[in-house]
Amino acid sequence: LSGCDSGFGQATARHLDIMGFRVFASVLDLQSPGAQELRRSCSPRLTLLQMDLTKTEDIQRVLQHIQAHTNSTGLWGLVNNAGFNDTIADAELSPLGKFRTCMEVNFFGSLELTKGLLPLLRSASGRIVTVSSPAGDMPFPCLAAYGASKAALSLVMDTFRSELQPWGIKVSLILPGYYKTGTTCDPDFWNLHKQRLLASLPQELLQAYGEEYVEEINQQFIQFMKVAVEDLSAVVNSITDGLLAANPAVRYYPGQGLGIMYFIHRYLPYFVRDLFLKGFFINPKLPRALRREHHNDVKK
Repeated sequence: LSGCDSGFGQATARHLDIMGFRVFASVLDLQSPGAQELRRSCSPRLTLLQMDLTKTEDIQRVLQHIQAHTNSTGLWGLVNNAGFNDTIADAELSPLGKFRTCMEVNFFGSLELTKGLLPLLRSASGRIVTVSSPAGDMPFPCLAAYGASKAALSLVMDTFRSELQPWGIKVSLILPGYYKTGTTCDPDFWNLHKQRLLASLPQELLQAYGEEYVEEINQQFIQFMKVAVEDLSAVVNSITDGLLAANPAVRYYPGQGLGIMYFIHRYLPYFVRDLFLKGFFINPKLPRALRREHHNDVKK
């Protein structure tokens, strides 16, 4: 189970431990408050492992540890939960490095871990459960880097689902709504990364969009996350069902409002979809350069 420092990973690790499972829980930092909380609240069956999904040596160390402890039995379940995003900005304003980091953690890291554990999962005819995001299915404004990585993750897991059927492995995706997890609802975290983004932007881009444009979309995002759900149990229950149900769902949608969102996404015209996502999530004002042109046209 990856990404157990906080949020879904931490809650799921605790839940599976209470149910009596032997849990291998990976955290970014063994001394983090989340890791210490798991040590306090879980049984000795739970093993905490340090892993940064951007580091092959970390992943290999975790694979070796799990192989050494499950060689005779195989591994029943893998939960790919770790995820990363620290940028709320248009795709043009998001540095290429942010796209790469999202892909490294959310896609390549999870892919490497999954491929490494597949021999053990095949021997147990086990389960793979992966936490993706509706942002990987729909063009949410200002989430291109995160959404692109989750789209890649969803697609590769769907491919595994099809390819691993002969081995008896069942693969499920979890696409949660809006939940308070980790730093997602911490205004200080987002304000710090907004300032770093503004400092890194080329002058021409900053002129075209305007500092106030970036401030506005970040404020809207922080406001949006204030209504995020604190109770993570719907997501934990979906992950558990994916691991234990005789016939788990291919996709789980825990959270409010996802039904109407996917209905609009699948059946209504593009302009309605775009309007809905802007109204629901972030609706950027016009960039500075376009506002100036508009002002000049009015004067003429």
